[in-house]
Amino acid sequence: MTGIILNKIKEAKKKTILVINKIDLVKRETLLNLIEQYRKEYNFDAVIPISALKQDKITELVEEIEKLLPVGPAYYDIDEYTDQTMRQLAEEIIREKALRLLEDEVPHGLYVEVEKMKLRHTKNELNIYDIEATIYCLRNSHKGIIIGKNGTMLKKIGTYARQDLEKMLETKVNLKTWVKVNEDWQDKENIVKNFKLNI
Repeated sequence: MTGIILNKIKEAKKKTILVINKIDLVKRETLLNLIEQYRKEYNFDAVIPISALKQDKITELVEEIEKLLPVGPAYYDIDEYTDQTMRQLAEEIIREKALRLLEDEVPHGLYVEVEKMKLRHTKNELNIYDIEATIYCLRNSHKGIIIGKNGTMLKKIGTYARQDLEKMLETKVNLKTWVKVNEDWQDKENIVKNFKLNI
């Protein structure tokens, strides 16, 4: 942390948490010395050493942030963590898995539309979500890459997306996906606005 940043913190006189990342790369003694140095510079409300890579101490960081937040009106229910619909979240999850697995093979010019998302009960009284989604891309060449040889890539995208969807919905998911070409979808304002994509 530079002297300029420290000076800004001191001038602001606000509640401040010092977060030290990458603790998995330093020795404990080095870390303790670093914390001591910063404590001499400023009276931080909390000092949280974390490893973002290993998700170490992230929960503690969130808890400390919550302690310092001012009390305000509840605009949403306590269990409502987003203003997006479940359908939109499902679309984002499928798109994220596609982009992650395809990496640089296909440009980010693809979007996902969930045509069906329905909860049903099986004969064994189990809940299951039936979800049908289409992945739209810009080129026929992209379509082939997304599907993959013998459908292997599309199956992999569906598998990873289904796992995340089951965690989010806390129930079993039956996910079916298709791939279609829509060459000019980026020029259609209603699509771009609907899916909230940054083109």
